[in-house]
Amino acid sequence: MNNRTYNIYFHTHTVSGIIICAVLFVMFFAGSFSFFKDDIAAWQKNTSYVTARQTTTRDFSAVLDSLGRHHPLKGRDFEFFLNKNGVAAYVSMLPSHDSLVKKQFKPKPKKAGEEHGRRRGRGRGRGGDEDAASFAYDFGRKQAADYEKAYDMGEFLYRLHFLAPLNFVRLPVNLGAPFGYLLAGLTAFIFLFALITGLLLHWQKIVSNFFTFRPFSKWKTVWTDLHTALGVIQFPFQFVFAVTGVVLIVNSVLLVPFTQLAYQGNREQVESELYGTDTTKYAYTYTPLAAPFDLNEFVSRTERQLPGARLTRLAIRNYQDANMHVIVQSAPLAEASFAGSGLLVYRVRDQAVLADTRPTAHSTYVDKVSALVHHLHFGDFGGRPLRLMYFVLGVLGCVVIISGIFIWLVARDKASTPARERRFNFWTANIFLGVCLSMLPVTAFTMIALLFLKEPGQSSIF
Repeated sequence: MNNRTYNIYFHTHTVSGIIICAVLFVMFFAGSFSFFKDDIAAWQKNTSYVTARQTTTRDFSAVLDSLGRHHPLKGRDFEFFLNKNGVAAYVSMLPSHDSLVKKQFKPKPKKAGEEHGRRRGRGRGRGGDEDAASFAYDFGRKQAADYEKAYDMGEFLYRLHFLAPLNFVRLPVNLGAPFGYLLAGLTAFIFLFALITGLLLHWQKIVSNFFTFRPFSKWKTVWTDLHTALGVIQFPFQFVFAVTGVVLIVNSVLLVPFTQLAYQGNREQVESELYGTDTTKYAYTYTPLAAPFDLNEFVSRTERQLPGARLTRLAIRNYQDANMHVIVQSAPLAEASFAGSGLLVYRVRDQAVLADTRPTAHSTYVDKVSALVHHLHFGDFGGRPLRLMYFVLGVLGCVVIISGIFIWLVARDKASTPARERRFNFWTANIFLGVCLSMLPVTAFTMIALLFLKEPGQSSIF
């Protein structure tokens, strides 16, 4: 490799790395602990998801009965988004299609500056001109709470991993997507760029550098050997995470403009093709359902018919109406099938199955690509041993970032460097290190502090 090419790779790797180091460390640190999101949530709530999965019976009818004490349920649509842990769900109740029910609720006047359209929050109760409800429900405890109250440390670390808390930042210029997601996507892309240039930089000596570590040499040599050795070991893992991270973030950011451009704004068609949802509009007939319907029995029967799969979404259309439909989406367990999606559409009045796609037997191109990206990024296809391996590799990625900052600082701490530049380099490196190294004690302190709060929620964690 000639000097010009080496210098291009070296300076590109250095500049791209130092720009994103602090943000990338936060993403790696939070992402590493996110592999145990459910475990952290269970620890905070003093419960066990392993025991809960074995002892909890999901009573969907009880949820509907509870809603029925405060709202007339006739003609409504319901959505149950089931968590992977199997004992909780996010529940959404939409306004009734029945005009008589609608007349019982007067629209609320919009406040000044309030955006037009349906409220996107996950609160419970009415919002705007809708008699709707949205909340989290724990089947084990038989408790409902809005999103803010059900928020836990596991959820915070998971969302911090892709900088979702920064979505509240409002810039004077509309970038077309939440600020946190844009920053996370840009960081992942620059990280991918830094990985490739780093590999090209050490390519000719990749074997010798892999076995070189001189802990008793000068500090610059120690940090360089540590950075190079761990970087080479981790390259496949970090490359997978960079690519899948870019895909996941870019997919969410570009979905809206892509929908407008390629689908003329038809978001339902996009969701149908990407996520396999049923977007059929079922007419409300104003005719009561002739016979009672046992939702719990239907769900239990459906689960028995889907071995090697789990339910991900349960939708009810036109509740208690003669044209009532129940839609069930499912996904295969990793040990049964790496990719796939299931869809069951059931018409209640005559017990007719309008669509029945088994998740373990059906796999489209979109399913395969989506499953590949998600499984590789979340590490959910190999059980706890794989998650432990992902966690260790993620923490080692934090060490690589720290060593890179020290290399950058030591390489510029020379007598020939002007005093002003040395002070700038010193404070820049220390600010970055302060941000990175404070993550561990702050996280530990927060987790301990939450144990002394009676009902910690989103506001407590923030």
